[in-house]
Amino acid sequence: MRNFIVAPHGLTENDTLPQALPSEGFLWLSFSRREFEVLHHEVQSLLQSLCGVQLYDLHMVDLLNNQLPSHFDFTSDYDLVVFRRLARGKSESDVSQPGELLHRAGPAGGPPILRRIDTSPVAFVVLDRIVLSVHPADCAVRDAFAAKLLNAVPMGTGQASHRLPANPVDLMLRMLNTIVDGYLDLRRELTRQLDHWQSELLNPRTRFNNWSALLDSRLTLHYLDEVCEDQRATIQEWLEALDTWQADDTFRAKDLEMMRVRSRDLLEHIERVVHHVDRLERSAETAVQMHFNLQSNRTNDVMKTLTAVTAIFLPLNLITGYFGMNFEAFTLLHGENSLTWATLFMLLIAVGLAAYFWRHHYFGSQQSRH
Repeated sequence: MRNFIVAPHGLTENDTLPQALPSEGFLWLSFSRREFEVLHHEVQSLLQSLCGVQLYDLHMVDLLNNQLPSHFDFTSDYDLVVFRRLARGKSESDVSQPGELLHRAGPAGGPPILRRIDTSPVAFVVLDRIVLSVHPADCAVRDAFAAKLLNAVPMGTGQASHRLPANPVDLMLRMLNTIVDGYLDLRRELTRQLDHWQSELLNPRTRFNNWSALLDSRLTLHYLDEVCEDQRATIQEWLEALDTWQADDTFRAKDLEMMRVRSRDLLEHIERVVHHVDRLERSAETAVQMHFNLQSNRTNDVMKTLTAVTAIFLPLNLITGYFGMNFEAFTLLHGENSLTWATLFMLLIAVGLAAYFWRHHYFGSQQSRH
């Protein structure tokens, strides 16, 4: 659990739940999913005392659901945004110690990077002066984002910083943008893994046997594509709801315009992720198709070579069969130089046919000729 007071002059972190709203700024209450499950009664009481708001039971279930897809919902008191992250690392929380990671023994099987992709949901409840976020137990995005905010304003300056979020919505949008941008490091490893498989699939000197991992990767990429589509739909619904907001004492017209700008920028980042995942999925499919096409070409080359060899030996078999006939009066068979002339004739036929087939590219593969 990490709780912050975000004020114009800096960020202050507290170890316990606050008992009152700050005179300036807003509160950011962040929990791991297991911590929120243990403390949800205290959180409900806190929201009731500070804002006179209670979270609906259905939304509480959404906040605790680790399998929920990205979606947006709203009430007259607060907005709820659930956003599945794309990140590395997949761990569970220890039930006996809320917030602590459950350490598992033994390495996980399967593809090295695709099996480590975590799509756990990150949930945000946005009120006028409070933003409540629920994260996976190993959410490095939250810690990195909090560290960035803590270093936004040097201690003792006493000056407002434009790098700090101006309101709860601004903080949520910034963190969502950080979550989406965190996919950049992950996609480099995904691209490297798929490029490695493609080089093996297209290399005629190697024999690719890792079909189960490749099929798993295609299924995983298809799943990631669905996750990204849900993310895009969530932000589009958020933008539609944001367009209905009016400037008042809580949000000025300038603040609303900045929210729209950040939301559109976030949507553009998600569009890039969707495009990249789709490109990886199509690239894996294309590599498999090209692999089978190459295998078919290699089979055709082998059959063509075998056909040429058979065609060379076919007349030789005819000659040996002719001379093997059991006739007593066989002039060519009983001559003094018959063996020599027959051998030279057969050699001439073999060399001539071999030269003909070589000239017409019946020997060797397509790769060796180009």
